[in-house]
Amino acid sequence: MVPGVLWCLILLSVVTWALLVIKLIQYGRARALDGRFRRNFWAADSLEQGESVSDTASGPMAEIAKAGFAVITGRDIAPGNRDLAHQIDKGERLERTLKQQIERERRSLEGGLAILASFGSTAPFIGLFGTVWGIMEALVNIGESGATGLEAVAGPVGHALIATGLGIAVAVPAVLIYNFLVRRLKVGTHSMNDFASDFYALCQQGGFRIEGATLGSRRETPKANATVGQKTHATA
Repeated sequence: MVPGVLWCLILLSVVTWALLVIKLIQYGRARALDGRFRRNFWAADSLEQGESVSDTASGPMAEIAKAGFAVITGRDIAPGNRDLAHQIDKGERLERTLKQQIERERRSLEGGLAILASFGSTAPFIGLFGTVWGIMEALVNIGESGATGLEAVAGPVGHALIATGLGIAVAVPAVLIYNFLVRRLKVGTHSMNDFASDFYALCQQGGFRIEGATLGSRRETPKANATVGQKTHATA
């Protein structure tokens, strides 16, 4: 039983470090795609160009923009529900859609974190189970053999304690990696919320219509020709 517990803990450790590598690649790719998309989107001269940029881009923020443009252009409404959908304020539909898309992107980035949390909380108990089982077997063997010397007790008990030590060695990195990735996830979520707020403000200034709303240098214009310059606040 004890060797089986040790191999189980080794497997958990391998999975933990593999998840770290996978999540770092995923977060790094998402951050690079979002950075490229933000630069191209806010460099566009109009919302029409911004829509074209989002259609050809990928990444969490690009998906948020695509969902928002679908509301503005009415593509989010099924043909059979147009009368009912038009009774809902477009601004409310846009706000709800942006929140839903952010939640979908967050869940995608969150994948695997529950496994790390489970490893961090259960690995010590798995190791303790191996230790208890090993000590129990050692005591049974000692009782059957009748040996009472220190050598007969210390060897099996010391071998059993390896499981507890390995369980702790697996749990500590899992918890640290989990906290690190959760922090990265929160930063990414804040960035998506900031972009969604900027996108909503831009659409609101354009009357939730694509016609006339422009991006680029800031200048005062009527609402129908609302202009938004660079982002009103820095995103992470």
